[in-house]
This record gives sequence, C-alpha cells and structure tokens, in this order.
Amino acid sequence: MHNGFVNVDDEKMSKSLGNFFTIRDVLASGHVRHPEVLRYFLIGSQYRGPINYSLAQIEQADAALGRLYTALRGLEAPPVGVAGAVTAARAPSSNGSNDSAAWQAFHAAMDDDFNTPEAIAVLQSLAGEINRARDAADLGRATALAQELRAIGAVLGVLALPAEEWFRASKTAATAQSDGWDEARIEAAIAERKAARTAKDFKRSDQIRDELAAAGIVLEDKPGGITVWRRS
Repeated sequence: MHNGFVNVDDEKMSKSLGNFFTIRDVLASGHVRHPEVLRYFLIGSQYRGPINYSLAQIEQADAALGRLYTALRGLEAPPVGVAGAVTAARAPSSNGSNDSAAWQAFHAAMDDDFNTPEAIAVLQSLAGEINRARDAADLGRATALAQELRAIGAVLGVLALPAEEWFRASKTAATAQSDGWDEARIEAAIAERKAARTAKDFKRSDQIRDELAAAGIVLEDKPGGITVWRRS
C-alpha cells in the first residue's frame, strides 16, 4: 500500500525544510485535545492522497469529532472496542443491525479502496439522524442509532470515550498560558516568524508557531505571505 505525502502548511514535510515531526511530537505539543482528534484528522483524507497538516485542519477535525460526541451525549452506551466492532461488522447480529443503511454505506465506503472520508460521512449522517430522533422525543430510536454510531466509529478507532469525558478533555494547558499574549505581542511574534522563514530558519519558525499554539493562538498562512491569527 502506497500512501500520499504529508504536507505541513501546504509544504512537503521533510527534514531538509526543518518541518519534520512525529505523531508523538504532535501529541506532546498540546495542539490536540485528545489523540482521537489526530486519528480523525488522518482518516479524513484517503490514504493514497496527500495530507496537509495545519493547526486550522486540526481545529476542524476537533470540531467535527465534537459534533459526533454531542450527538451521543445523554445517550450513553458502553464504548465498543475495535475488535468487537470489526466482528460485528463482519457477522450479522441477532437483530440484523449491521444490515442497516448506515452499515451498508460504511461497508461500501471501506470496500472502495479504504475510502475513509466517505466512511466519516456515514458517521456524520448518523449523528444527524440521532439529533432528529432526539428532537422528535423518540429516545428509543435515538439510543439505537447512538449504539450504531459507536459501533461503526469503533471500526475506525474513534468514539471510544464516554461523551462527558470527551467534553472534559479541554486544552487547559493552552488556556493557562494564554495570559499576557496581547495583540501587539502576537503581531511581533508573527513578524519574527516571517523573518525566520525568509532566512530559512525553519526550526525557529516552528518554535514560534508552537509557542503561539501553546497559548491558544492559531496561525493560518495565506497566499502572498500573509499570516492571520485567531484564538482557539
């Protein structure tokens, strides 16, 4: 199996550019709420295509995964282990739950050369059905769909936490360090980072980006050498 290249802020990741880091580095950086966010981000692209890593993309993955956990909130079922989920996906259960439209769509996506973005779309569609059932006060259907969402998500290695635990996994470290970063200080740091990138001092450039991210400040590099920022 040949996977696509990993890009960082639209540049190919390579040691020569100084923008190389490991999954362990990302998890230790404080940029992600929970390792599931990184997994969700990675399966958001089909494995043969390129993956563009950026803090903005990580934030989007966090929000998308959060929508799934929001659908599960208050409809708790025990999280499903990956092995159990795969077994359930292969063999029809007593109530035929894996013959549902969602399971069929999930199977079709995964049979299509591991089309994980389409598989994720199945999860998001199920979350929408759960919310509609909840709005209609049909808690029985909402609970059954929540169990199905859990089971399909487990095949992909996500939705393994109780929903309330997910919402407690906040970026407390980043929030604690955000004090003292006013607009002037942020703009000065961005200017220093731009100068470092111009000088090809990518180590210093990445260090500045990481310092800002640790303070809850997300940078987005735009065409024309423009960098915009926002607080996460």
